[in-house]
Amino acid sequence: MFDKVLIANRGEIALRVIRACRELGLKTVAVYSVADRDALHVRFADEDVCIGPPAASESYLDTKRIIAAAEVTNAGAIHPGYGFLAENADFAEICESCGIVFIGPKPDQIRQMGDKAAAKKLMRKAGVPVIPGSDGVVASFSDALEVAEQVGYPVILKAVAGGGGKGMRICRDEAELERNFHIASTEAANAFSNPDLYLEKVIVNPHHIEFQILGDSHGNYYHFGERDCSIQRRHQKLIEETPSPFINEEIRQTMGRAAINGAKRVNYLGVGTIEFLVDDNRNFYFMEMNTRIQVEHPITEEAYEVDLVKDQIRVALGEKIEYHQENIKPRWASIECRINAEDVENNFRPTPGKIEAIHTPGGPGVRIDKAVYAGYFIPPYYDSMIAKLIVRARTRKEAIIKMSCYLDEFVIEGIPTTIPFHKKIFSHPDFIAGNYNTSFLELTLQEAEDLKAAKKEEGSSKSLTLKQSTEETSDKKEEEKVTVEDKE
Repeated sequence: MFDKVLIANRGEIALRVIRACRELGLKTVAVYSVADRDALHVRFADEDVCIGPPAASESYLDTKRIIAAAEVTNAGAIHPGYGFLAENADFAEICESCGIVFIGPKPDQIRQMGDKAAAKKLMRKAGVPVIPGSDGVVASFSDALEVAEQVGYPVILKAVAGGGGKGMRICRDEAELERNFHIASTEAANAFSNPDLYLEKVIVNPHHIEFQILGDSHGNYYHFGERDCSIQRRHQKLIEETPSPFINEEIRQTMGRAAINGAKRVNYLGVGTIEFLVDDNRNFYFMEMNTRIQVEHPITEEAYEVDLVKDQIRVALGEKIEYHQENIKPRWASIECRINAEDVENNFRPTPGKIEAIHTPGGPGVRIDKAVYAGYFIPPYYDSMIAKLIVRARTRKEAIIKMSCYLDEFVIEGIPTTIPFHKKIFSHPDFIAGNYNTSFLELTLQEAEDLKAAKKEEGSSKSLTLKQSTEETSDKKEEEKVTVEDKE
């Protein structure tokens, strides 16, 4: 159907797609903004086209420029990667109308699952457990109040078109609900051009477990187990692992079947992720579906020895994907750390700038997906993630040891990164024991702040004691001096 693919993205995912295309014998086209002129995806693609200035809205999010780039290079397909236009149903529809294959699900599938309230209804019909809450959009505060009183506080307001924590507010009582309803709606409108909200009961301290699924045009559906994404800050994932230390084989099979039933309900095409919240009793509830390849897909590839990006492209080519579900089992334990250009000591502030030097670890069971190099300038216009460090080992314990060693070996000079932060997490006894949920990082950071404050207070106390001691010693010496003088 096509022999050339345009990658409508940047960074490490653009490189990842280029590699997959090469293995499949497909030519590639890179698009880039002025800020990414020296990026590696531009260097390694067969062709490249500049599509605009640094701002994403005028380049990577500009549908017309991307379509024009595909047409002038005769690219028969577009791979959107993740982020940017990856879950934009209108963009997928425009691709189809221009005779260009969109490597991903159909536009109606993106729309159905992109609307969180509509997706929840579909999953309920598919027999997938859903979180108690509104049946659809809550059009006003009074509607939200009625639902909140039915399900009980705390509740959470969510943008129907949301993601990344935007348009989300937890409300513990009626006063918070009234205050946050208008705030969340405005934030949703600004972020997604859609102010609509829905409401759910809050699952206290849940585990964030997502299932990787794949569907082809021949009616085949598979799942590749779970990924535990509970280590996150402000709804942004930082560490992921598979298999989850919290999920046993019985619940894995039950959740996997539910994920496939959900995908079948919308005749899903390609790779996607069904995301669940799981409580301490291992009751699971559908949260949302991501209709794209995920940032954390490498750990599934490593643990299950598959190539999800190649399978995604093969589905778009109309090929039949043949696996046997009973044989799809994790052969390895795999963990991923997202290495971000952020200053952890300053509230994870993004730190664009020049990488002066970089040394990446190597050895059995290590994989690094990155698009940076020594001398590369990290632009301030895009996401702060610059690399993913992935390890695999026979057991989770071995994978943790491996990750700890490789984090020590991963050196980036010139800018602050989250590498020191990851080192602390991998030495934390609760993480090592697999005893964590979505509140783990918040509590750990608070512990660190409390410890820092305690040390500061202790330092002040010691300083005060030392000052008092010095003054007392000085006074004593003065007294002794006077005594000696009197004796003389």
